[in-house]
Amino acid sequence: MEKITSVKNPAVRALRDLKDRRTRVETGRILVEGEVMIREALKCGLTPCDLLAEERFADFAAEMAGHGARCFEVPRSLLEAVCETKSPQGVCASFTAPQPRSVGALGGAIVALDGVQDPGNVGTIWRTADAAGFSGLLLGEGSADPLSPKVLRAAMGSGFRVPFAHAAPLAGALEALRAEGYTVIASDLHGSDFYARPKLEGKIVLVIGNEARGISDAVRAAADLRLKLPMRGGAESLNAAVAAAILMYDLIHAR
Repeated sequence: MEKITSVKNPAVRALRDLKDRRTRVETGRILVEGEVMIREALKCGLTPCDLLAEERFADFAAEMAGHGARCFEVPRSLLEAVCETKSPQGVCASFTAPQPRSVGALGGAIVALDGVQDPGNVGTIWRTADAAGFSGLLLGEGSADPLSPKVLRAAMGSGFRVPFAHAAPLAGALEALRAEGYTVIASDLHGSDFYARPKLEGKIVLVIGNEARGISDAVRAAADLRLKLPMRGGAESLNAAVAAAILMYDLIHAR
C-alpha cells in the first residue's frame, strides 16, 4: 500500500474536494467516512474508487483493494484534512455516487422535503424513512444535497438503500403524483389534528417543510391533507426530523 504524507498529493486532494457539491457532480463520486459506512456502501452495490487509511487499517485496506479500490496509507493529519468529522474514524473512501431516480420510481410511500436545509435533518429523515418502511425520498428545491458527507453520515447507510429523486418545482411533482393516485399529506402548523385524520389507503406522500418557514404556499395548495401534531405542552413545534419520524411511523402503522 503506497504511503502518502503530503496534503498536496492528487489522491488526497481529490477526496478532500468531494466535500464540495460541484466536485461531486462533476466527478460522479461521493466521500464516505468510516469502516461501517464504507461496508454499507459496498453492501449496497456502490463501486469503491480511492481509499485513505491509517496504518492500523492495513487489513481493511487489503480487503478494499480486493474490491478494486486504490488504497493509500496516510497519517491522521491527512484524514483530518479530508474528513468533515472532527475525529476521523481512521479510514475514508470515494465511491461512485448513487444516481437519482425518476419521481415515478420512488414507490408507494414517499417522504418529500420542501426546502429542508439542515444536512443532519435530511440524513435523519432519510434514515427514519428506511426504518419505518417508506420507499423513497423526494427532495424539493432548497433542500440539502443528499450526497453531501454530512447527510450521508446522518443517514447511516440508508442513503445507499432508499432511492431519492429531485423535483423542481416540488408542487408540480406533487400534483403529478396526485394524478397517479397518491394522497399528498403536508405537515403544516396551521393544519388539522394529525390524529383525527381520515383513514388513508393506497399510495402516500408525506411532505416535511423548511425548518423555519414550514411548507410553501404552492406545496400547501397541492396537498390533499394539511395536518399538524398536537402540541399539548408549552413547545410551539418540533424539530423537523423528530416530527417526520412520528408522522412516518404512525402513517405506516395505520396502513
